[in-house]
Order: sequence, then structure tokens, then C-alpha cells
Amino acid sequence: MRKLRALALFHTKHAGTLPTPGQPIQSAVKTLVLLLLITLAAIAVEGYHPGIEDDGVYLAAIHRDLNPALYPHDAEFFKLQLQATVFDKLIASSVRLTRLPLPAVLLMWQTLTIFLVLLGCYAISRRCFSEYHAQWAAVCTVAALLTIPVAGTALYIIDQYLHPRALATAALLFGIVAILNRRYWRASLLLLIACVIHPLMGSFGVSYCVFLGMKRIRGLSQWSNAKGQAATAASMIVFPLAWVLEPVNASWRAAANTRDYYFLSRWTWYEWLGVIAPLFLIYGFSRLARRKGWSVMERMNQRLVGFGVFQLLVAVVIMLPSRLERFRAFQPMRYLHLLYLLFLLFAGGVIGQWVLRRSAVRWVLFFVPLCAGMFIAQRKLFPNSSHLELTPSHPRNEWVQAFDWARDNTPTNALFGLDPYYMEARGEDYHSFRALAERSALADYVKDAAVVTQVPELAPRWQREVDAEKGWKNFQLGNFKQLKTEYDVTWVLLSKPVTGLQCPYRNPAVAVCRID
Repeated sequence: MRKLRALALFHTKHAGTLPTPGQPIQSAVKTLVLLLLITLAAIAVEGYHPGIEDDGVYLAAIHRDLNPALYPHDAEFFKLQLQATVFDKLIASSVRLTRLPLPAVLLMWQTLTIFLVLLGCYAISRRCFSEYHAQWAAVCTVAALLTIPVAGTALYIIDQYLHPRALATAALLFGIVAILNRRYWRASLLLLIACVIHPLMGSFGVSYCVFLGMKRIRGLSQWSNAKGQAATAASMIVFPLAWVLEPVNASWRAAANTRDYYFLSRWTWYEWLGVIAPLFLIYGFSRLARRKGWSVMERMNQRLVGFGVFQLLVAVVIMLPSRLERFRAFQPMRYLHLLYLLFLLFAGGVIGQWVLRRSAVRWVLFFVPLCAGMFIAQRKLFPNSSHLELTPSHPRNEWVQAFDWARDNTPTNALFGLDPYYMEARGEDYHSFRALAERSALADYVKDAAVVTQVPELAPRWQREVDAEKGWKNFQLGNFKQLKTEYDVTWVLLSKPVTGLQCPYRNPAVAVCRID
């Protein structure tokens, strides 16, 4: 009860011109309940798919934290990268503390993370908009568009699985609120939390908060003091310097070449439009806020323009010269993630203020098609999987069924061979074998290449293993015997059985076969 009273007091203290007693959302408790309902609706729209894409790295690391006997052959493909984050240790500790199954803990954290992101958005919207309907329109817009692509960066606002980026984003939003409230020690702590969870996203948050904390800004580069300059520079080198000093080789370049977002020259015109257009719109929001006397919104948008231009210049300096190719792994264009999130928040508030207002019909006509479109897009992206993969013991996806069989029926120390492009196979839906089968596997071309760009020492090994799997679809018994001789591969996943291999499990999509 004490916590609820404190929340209610905070809600009242910072209400400004919030709803009167006759309006809805009369207390902090009702606000939190409404935010929880919006969170659940957001998950229903974006879907939930643990073990896909980047989760092949994070989920595998969590499994190993819980059972160190796992992944005796290939732990380096996730362990080295995760040295810079506490994320996997945090989730593993949650499992030990609650004694709940890992799938349940992951779902709880995903729900909590989205809730915290939306709560942070709500806290910012209350500082920017005086009208209650504008505040909630801002929150609902972000919730509806969690899986909108962020131009050219291969990012969503929040992924369809638990990602440390989302947790760091929540901490950044509350750090921004602390800056607005001039609680700098609190902001520093929150930014530190973001950095230890996801160093890259944390560094961008530090950069924006430095801009936001300036006393004034002229043009694009007026600093409040030398300390602010140093903090922004530090935000660009938050990673260990050893990563920069490591020499690159042909194998590393081959891995980097799989990531188009590392090369600005490969960005399409519409991706560049997605970089430039939000800056002009945000500038327009700042002018609008000035006319309306919304000082906080004016300040946030003005500084967001400065932040965006500054980070874009940094990205151009880093990513265009070939002699700085090693710096591309810092992914400087991913500053757009934070910029897009705040842009959507402000855009939603403006739409709520002047278009939706208090009309229930307008809210329905705006948000129902928006959510329906996002839902349809997600179903097209994962057509062979359940929209909400909440029952890991009964997966719909046939590839995941094979992964589950491998987990339950093969030795812990087994090493698997797969098509290096298996994540892109028809019906696979980008599920990670390593994360879901909890078994070691030779390197793949689709996801492990991203890890290699961050950990160059893995590049030669990655290249050798991917080369050993070339022409996988045409492999015969002799090729598999050679894999066993060279790498001690004992099991393989095939789209169709091969003569001479024993395949104790098969379904219409994939077979699990043993190399004797």
C-alpha cells in the first residue's frame, strides 16, 4: 500500500493539466492497469517468437549459464560477445531465483520490458503534452508500431523476443525523464544500467542525454561545457579499445560483407529517406511546440535534431573511409533506434492532440487499421509459426519440432552440421538451432557472421566451417563422413534423407540423421 500511495502522490505531483476527477485514468493504479492492457495488446500485435534471429546468441548464452555442460564445441560463438553485458546472467539468475521454467521467465521479462518501455513513454508524454488524450495517443502509437523497421539498420523498436536492447531502451527512457526533472545522479545510474545491459544502445542514450542536458544549443554544436563534450565523445567509444586494435583479415571482411547496414553506399534511397525525413518532421514538431508554448517538447525535439545530425556525421566519418572499416562493427547508424522511438512518441501525441482528440470513433479508425497492418506484416514474416509461440513443448513449426527432438534425444556433447543458410530455408522462419536444440553446431552464414564482426578472432574459424558446409544440399554420404573426420560432427539436419545415413527423426520439412 505504501508503494501505491507513493505512485499516486507522484502521479498527482507531476500531473500538470492531466485529467480532472470526472475523467478516466484517475489514479496511478488505473494508469498502470491501462498500461498493462496496452502492453498485452502490443504483444498480441507484434507476436512472440523466442529463439529467432539474435536470440540465437542470447538464448544460447542463458542456457549455458544454467547448464555449463552445454555447447562444448561452439560456446565462443556467443560467449565472447556477451562479455560486455550482464543480460544473460540477469535472466539466468531470475530462473534460479523464481525456480520457474526458462520459457515462463522469458515471457515474463518480455512483458515487463514492454510495460517499462511504455511506462517510460507515458512519463515523457506527460511532460510534453497537456491533454490526456494526446498523452495516451503517444503511448498507443509506440505500442502499435513496436515492430516497425528502423531505416536501414535491421532493427525494430522492440523485437518479438526478449532482447537486451529493449531492456536498455526502458532504462534510457527513464534516464531521459530524470534529465528533464534535473535528477542527474538518477539519470547517471539509469544510463549506466543501460550501458551494462546493451553497451551500444546505452552509448546512444548517453549522447542524447548530453544534448538534452545542455543549457542552450546554437546550430548543431554548441556545448554547455567541456564535460559535455567529453561525455559525448566517450559515448562513441564505450566498447573496449582492444576491439578496435584487433587487426582485420579477409575472413572478417567476408563476414562484414553479409551486413549491408555496415556500408552506407549500399543503403537504398528509401532507407536514406527514412534517415532524413524524421529530422525535418522533428524540427517541425519543435517549431509547433514553440508556438504552443510547450517548452519541454520544444527542448526535446530541438535537441533530438542536434543529436540526429551529430550521430549521422559520426556515422559518415566512421563508415565511409575504408581505412576505418573496423569501426563499422560499432554500428553507428543504430542511433536511429532511439530517434525513431522518440519520433513516434511525439508524432502520436501530435495526432492525438489535433486529430483523434476525444472521439472514440477517430481512435478506432486510426488504431484498428494500424494494428491490423502490423499484425498482417508479422504473420507474413513468420507464416509457418504460431503468432504467439507460448507452448514450446508443442511447436507448430516443423523445423522447431526437429530441434526439440534433437534436444531430447541426442547427447549433450553432440556436434551438429546444418546447411549454413538453414535459417533462410522455406518454413524455418529464422529460428536458431543452437538456441532451441541446446546443442553445438558448426557455424552458419546467416547469424554467426554478425557475431564474427564483433569478435574478429572468430573469423578464420567461421570461414573454415562455413566453407566446409558449402554445397550442403548436394552432400552425399562421403561429404558427411568428411565432416565427421575433420570436425567430429556426429549428427546432421537435412531437408531430405541421404542414403547411408540413419535418420531416427523426420517430418515433411527436415530429418535428423546420425553419422556412424
